[in-house]
Amino acid sequence: MNGTGKAIALVALLFAAGCKSSKPIPIIKPELPARSSEKLIERLLTAHTDTFRYYSAKASVDLELPDGGKSFKAQIRSVRDSAAWISVVPALGIEVARILITSDSLKLMDKVNDQFFVGDTAAATRKFGLQPSLDLFQQALLGRPIGLDPNEKYRSDREDGQYVLTSKEKRRFVRAAEDISPSDTLARDRDMKEKRLERTLCKAEEKEAIVLRYWIEPDSFRVSRVQIADLMRDQTADVRYEERGGPDTHHLPTRIRITLSEPGRQASGVLDLSRIELSGPLQMSFRIPEKFTPMP
Repeated sequence: MNGTGKAIALVALLFAAGCKSSKPIPIIKPELPARSSEKLIERLLTAHTDTFRYYSAKASVDLELPDGGKSFKAQIRSVRDSAAWISVVPALGIEVARILITSDSLKLMDKVNDQFFVGDTAAATRKFGLQPSLDLFQQALLGRPIGLDPNEKYRSDREDGQYVLTSKEKRRFVRAAEDISPSDTLARDRDMKEKRLERTLCKAEEKEAIVLRYWIEPDSFRVSRVQIADLMRDQTADVRYEERGGPDTHHLPTRIRITLSEPGRQASGVLDLSRIELSGPLQMSFRIPEKFTPMP
């Protein structure tokens, strides 16, 4: 597949990746009072009670890929628990690609090269190396705490003037998650020795360990960042809600940064969102012209 096709595929997956994912931590601000994990989860869920069936927006997308950077405009439409539709329109208003993500499939049209891909989640993972997830994509658009399970146990902490929830995996798994991240975030932490890290990752693979961390703003109790480390696959994902809109847009994210990394490879993307609408119904047409051929 050529560079354009790879970039188009990555934008479909980068913001919907099913793999799991950082900023030095200064001294804790003394005025931030300690809170239990139970109280933080309660406030966090209260701050994210809004659910919207329809979502549409204009987007400016900047990608940083292993083989260089790419930027383009896009339109996004989403129907909760149904599908997400992305139209890539870089210049002159001419669509160059269209993407449709459902709960169990990915469809992609590369209009520059008259090629397409249609496959289930497993086929998409084999083709592009990342697992598409409609649920994760839709949660990210709404600025939600991706993957949070209020019935699970979490540790409560404070970092850089924010509260942090960390899933209660064994402490060596949490340390390993930090060590495989692009940069460590644990204050006063010493990296594991290479052999111990390897042994820990092997144990984590047996347990299918995943470490989740949530950074929470102390005033609004909205999540500002989600980091997921999949120790079994040695992959991390870091989702940051860098900016949010005002009350007129229900404080939904207007700038999202996602970084995916694994040994020897990292990709990141920034979505600047505007003209956010929450009404429907929405059209998400996807018809492949007869002249198009499958992606090689």
